[in-house]
Amino acid sequence: MDKTDPDYAPFDFVAARQRMVDAQVRPSQVSNPSVIAAMRALPRELAVPDSLRAFAYADNSLPLGEGRYLTEPRVIARMLQVSEISQGERVLVVGAGTGYLAALLATMDMDLTVVALESEARLAEIGKALCFTWAPQVHWREGALAKGAPDDAPYDLILIDGAVRQVPPALVEQLREGGRIIAPICRDSGVTSVCRVLGTPQGSAAQPLFDVAVPLLPELEPAPAFVF
Repeated sequence: MDKTDPDYAPFDFVAARQRMVDAQVRPSQVSNPSVIAAMRALPRELAVPDSLRAFAYADNSLPLGEGRYLTEPRVIARMLQVSEISQGERVLVVGAGTGYLAALLATMDMDLTVVALESEARLAEIGKALCFTWAPQVHWREGALAKGAPDDAPYDLILIDGAVRQVPPALVEQLREGGRIIAPICRDSGVTSVCRVLGTPQGSAAQPLFDVAVPLLPELEPAPAFVF
């Protein structure tokens, strides 16, 4: 609509953000006050390209290009809820994309050390711009997602923002003893579940927590096996 039109009214992002929390987040078994407060405050519209800002608070994942997506709000909220975050923990976000999840963590008023790992420079630039204003304490790292960010390890919590077939072993190795990974894992059945992954002497063990519809992270898709 033409901004000179007398009927023109700018989109009310603040009102949309509150509706997102009240209609999507809170009914999805999310009661953590720090999560709710962060989602009420953080402008999600700054985590998407300009052309998608009007859809930033929709209840679905939004395409960011290169096969990447901004995960839908209720899934992000529930992942934070089941993470059972404690004060002062060190957290790594793998596939940080445009920075929304990392910025939420940093604004939860829990004195967290947040490291955001991203391999796509274009997405990272959007994320850095968001965090510059809203979460300047987030530490950005650019590199292969499967390798994690070992220089900042160990971590109490690793969150993977996007679905994977399996958690890369390097991420498990970067957990502090007693640490956990929260990640959407797409099983052989085709069902994707957010899981709590713990390190074990044999590698790792995953406990499904709730089912989701989250796109796979293309970079962490296993290479196809040769069939003779």
